[in-house]
Parts: sequence; C-alpha cells; structure tokens
Amino acid sequence: MKVLFSGGGTLGPVTPLLAIRETIKENYSDLEFVWVGTKTGPEQKLVEENNVKFCSITSGKFRRYFSFLNIFDIFRIIAGFFQAFKILWRENPDMCISAGGFVSVPLHFAAWILGIPTWIHSQDIVIGLSSKLMAPLARVVTTSVEANVKNFKKKKTFWLGNPVRQDILQGSREEAYKIFSLKKDLPVVFATGGGTGSIRVNQMIVEAMGHLKDKIQIIHLSGRDRPQELVERAQKYFADYHVYQFFTSEMKHAYAVSDIVVSRGGFGTLSEIAALGKTAVIIPKPGHQVENVRFLEKNNSAILVNEVTSDGLFLAKIIKRILDDKEENNMLSNNLKRLLPVAKKQDILSIVEKLLK
Repeated sequence: MKVLFSGGGTLGPVTPLLAIRETIKENYSDLEFVWVGTKTGPEQKLVEENNVKFCSITSGKFRRYFSFLNIFDIFRIIAGFFQAFKILWRENPDMCISAGGFVSVPLHFAAWILGIPTWIHSQDIVIGLSSKLMAPLARVVTTSVEANVKNFKKKKTFWLGNPVRQDILQGSREEAYKIFSLKKDLPVVFATGGGTGSIRVNQMIVEAMGHLKDKIQIIHLSGRDRPQELVERAQKYFADYHVYQFFTSEMKHAYAVSDIVVSRGGFGTLSEIAALGKTAVIIPKPGHQVENVRFLEKNNSAILVNEVTSDGLFLAKIIKRILDDKEENNMLSNNLKRLLPVAKKQDILSIVEKLLK
C-alpha cells in the first residue's frame, strides 16, 4: 500500500499529517509513503527526517482580492497540475491525504481525474479556500472542530479532532534542562512564531524578556527564515534567554519543560499545546488565525494578544499574571484540552479502511 500526503509552505498542514502517517504505519505492514510539498517551504527537512520520500511541485495561490500576482499564479497552478499528474502516474498511490495548503489543490484535482481516493482534513475555524476547492472531489472530509461538520457534505464528513504526533507527547523536563541549559528554580516560557518564524513575534518576545529579566527563562524558536540580529543581541544580554532557529526532536522537550507557550495561532500548534495540557498565550497572524484564537478566547481556553495593538510590555504583564495566578493557569489549560481533543487512532484507521474499500 502507498499513501501520498500533500501540504506545505508552512508547517500547519504538515504536523497533523505526520501524526496520521504514524497511526497508519503502526497498523499496516509493507507501507510506502510519499510527500508532495512546496519547493521553498520548511516542510522538506521535517518530512525527510521522518524517512518519507519528498517531491515538490510548483505552487500558486488563490488570492480573493485584486493582485497582479494572481495572473502569474494561474500559470504556476497549471504547471503544478501537470507536475502533480506526473507524480501520481509514477507513484500510483492507493490514496491521497491533505490537511490544506494551496500546493495540495492541483494534486487532488489530478487524483480525482485518475480515480485515486482522497481525504481532506480541515483544521481551522474559518475553512480555508484550498479545503473548499478540494472538498467536493474528496471521498472523505474530516474536521478538527465539531461545529465545522455542517459546512461540508453530510454523508462524507466526520468530526475527527486533530491528529497529534505521539513523539510530541514524549518530551522530558530533565532532558530539556540539559539541552537548553535551564535553571530549575525559574519558570519557563516556550515562544515560537510558527514553522517559518515571525519578525513581530520575535520583537515582542525580546521586549517582554526585558521586563521579565530574572523572573523567567525563555526558550525562543525564532525561525530560520527571519533576521536574527535582534535575537542574537538579546541572547548576549540576557542570561536566561535561549534562542534557536529551528527544532526537530528538540521540540518535544521544549514543550515538556514549559509553563506557558507563546505561539502563533495555527491549528497544528494549538492542537499540540492542547494535547500537552499547556497554557497558551497566542499572538495570531492576521487572517484566519485570528478567528482560531477568538474561538478559543470565547471559550476561556487561551489568551489572545494582538500583534498590532500590543507590545512586549503588555505580553510581559500577561505572562506574569498567569504565572502568579494558578487558578487561571489551570482553567486555561484544562479548557483548551477539552475543546481541542486529540484524534483517536481507531477513527483514523476506520477512515483509511473506508478509502481502501
């Protein structure tokens, strides 16, 4: 059996698919996996470290506003379709699975033409355009959030929750103290701007560290695609500020040792934070991530920090308040865990069996 996954550009569509792969691999022998992603995104490194064959295709974007780039992207999408068709013809997979991302659209259209069954997993509160385009052709659609089931065709749509890699749940506090040179008598904040990093999040984290010096220690995942001058200067100045550009196996240990996680609002990251029962302070990227975090905030499951109207001082006050208020800390983490349940392995396997039939 061969399963083809697709997604990339960011790590948002990637982490839940790796969790699905993990579950399938545990229960089926003689499996092959192939991944189709973007040429320049961060997904290739992570995918290949999981021993999955990686192929890239040209990716265009469907912008729902006027832009001359839309004209150029029409040709990229057409090129991506023919490249996808070639990969599918060569690899001959038994099924294709995507968790969104524009790189998946031409691939799933080509799969539909070739009669290959497809599965779309929709993560965000506001359904992405790529998922809307692929869903009518998919054999199965699943959602992370129960409320979104009604937005797709009833007969083929299921509420799955969000798949989370088991490896992420197996971090060690003791190992983290060694890896990141941490002190055991200070709270730990793990801050990340997502798979590609964020200049604005980096600025706010460095500013917050200036107001929390000697009160906390920060593990900061700054993103290898972002300028590093600011964070490198801060690391020289603050002894308890530890900055890294990219994580693979270290991620689970950073999660394990953290008292608070500060992150962007991608659903893959939110699901990992929820599965680990951590307290989340979220600085969403403008767009669909804002809706994700508003949904959580409305349900007392996370704290939303607006990157436009807030600064590092405000973020520092939020962090200090949560650390000082154990009741609020526990409420946020418990509510998040209940609101975003981890997908059950048996549900994933049932969908795979359905597609194989």
